[in-house]
Amino acid sequence: MWRSCQRLFRTRPPQASWLCPMASPVGGPSLSLPGTARAYTPPTERKRFYQNVSISQGEDGFEINLDHRKLKTPQAKVFTVPSKALAIAVATEWDSQQDTIKFYTMHLTTLCYTALDNPSQRNKDQLIRAALKFLETDTVCYRVEEPATLVELQKNEWDPIIEWAEKRYNVEIGSSASIMGPHIPATTKDAFTSHLASYNMWALQGIEYVITQLKSLILSMGLIDRHITVEKAVLLSRLEEEYQIQHWGNVEWAHDYDMYELRARTAAGILFAHLCSESSTIKHKLLQD
Repeated sequence: MWRSCQRLFRTRPPQASWLCPMASPVGGPSLSLPGTARAYTPPTERKRFYQNVSISQGEDGFEINLDHRKLKTPQAKVFTVPSKALAIAVATEWDSQQDTIKFYTMHLTTLCYTALDNPSQRNKDQLIRAALKFLETDTVCYRVEEPATLVELQKNEWDPIIEWAEKRYNVEIGSSASIMGPHIPATTKDAFTSHLASYNMWALQGIEYVITQLKSLILSMGLIDRHITVEKAVLLSRLEEEYQIQHWGNVEWAHDYDMYELRARTAAGILFAHLCSESSTIKHKLLQD
């Protein structure tokens, strides 16, 4: 358990916190702290101020309209996405809001704000490096030494996904019970770097978002490649926690809420990545051949 806690802190990206809060739809309040990247700090809820939601095609892509007003980012940019399917998905988020807009439920909109405003000003190489850091402390690579039942559970559940990744990407990953984790060869890092570089900036934003949710590059690649479901990936990422809950119990309702919320964020990130990657189907086919 101590190792899991340490891994959590080691794998928390320094600028990931601004991904989770919902950004204000019309350039709402923001907070900037000295020496930090700009962070969005919107209200968690707001009274719905529009009746109809529609999409239209602009010069740079597809736009979202709230009644007769164009949706804008917190930095006052016109909300424009590269995919009609993504625009429809975002419009559905806005249209499904009731009397109150619950910003924390609108994960796709949040990811679009991230891609459009890029508050931390990261480029493609920085996104890839941030994603690869999780490989060195990947959830499924860290194993316990006791109790024996948990050791066996991790072996049975995590070994197959590691073996799949090693075969799929022709790399060596392995696992370890050491606090230092497994040794990841440079060739493995190069292979994943090359693969991630084949995605555009928008898709990379979604992929990195999923990786930060699951604390696992390997599970995220399994999702991107449609090898496992969101439900399975979330369960594997929480394997040790689920084991402890089965043995010691859990706080009433809190466990289910955390589980469903993680599923929602993960599903949104994967959907975002696929809708932003025009060649995701081609990549999937090439990897199978």
